[in-house]
Amino acid sequence: MYERFWMDNRQMITIGSVLSVIAIVLVALSLRAPDPPTFAPSPVAPQPAGEGLVGPRIHTVDASSPGEWVFFSFDVGSVVENPGPEDWDLAFRRFQVIANGGDGFAGDGGIRDLGVVPFDSINLVPVDGYVSTVARTDSVNAAIRDWYDYSFFSHLLSPRDRVYALRTAFGRYAKFELLGYYCAGATPGCMTFRYVYQGDGTPNVETPE
Repeated sequence: MYERFWMDNRQMITIGSVLSVIAIVLVALSLRAPDPPTFAPSPVAPQPAGEGLVGPRIHTVDASSPGEWVFFSFDVGSVVENPGPEDWDLAFRRFQVIANGGDGFAGDGGIRDLGVVPFDSINLVPVDGYVSTVARTDSVNAAIRDWYDYSFFSHLLSPRDRVYALRTAFGRYAKFELLGYYCAGATPGCMTFRYVYQGDGTPNVETPE
């Protein structure tokens, strides 16, 4: 009887050990950092958009420097180097995004969170309700401040499934959504977004078929 008891205990210990190993493997697999989508920065090539509908376009801004803002203009569809006070609409610095509007800014820009909606379903953006940027040492625009989810396991940022409306520095309109945050090699700071811009001043941003 003692031998049977010992055999039963040994089997239970073996089974318990196997289950522990399986659990450890499963936990380890769950903690592996996923490979985020990566993008190459778009070339700096300003071209006047005119007064027509532009897009949808995908653009990647290299905002990997933690100490420098990088400025993008929808009017020319490009990053703008050494812009004048009204020559940019969005600025990026790592994970920060601001619009050219508010006290301390020359533009009339702002951002409005349109929520979790399909990008192509937005045909008209609102003409009011835009949130201005608060100018300070670490400037912030509350409408887009929380554009990402952060994983405590992988330490990666991933864009939330949201669409934003933009009023540009000159009072024109666009819609955009953030698609990614990483450059090649999972280097942070390649802010990638898709947008449709309306150059005629109306809020019509219907995605062309």
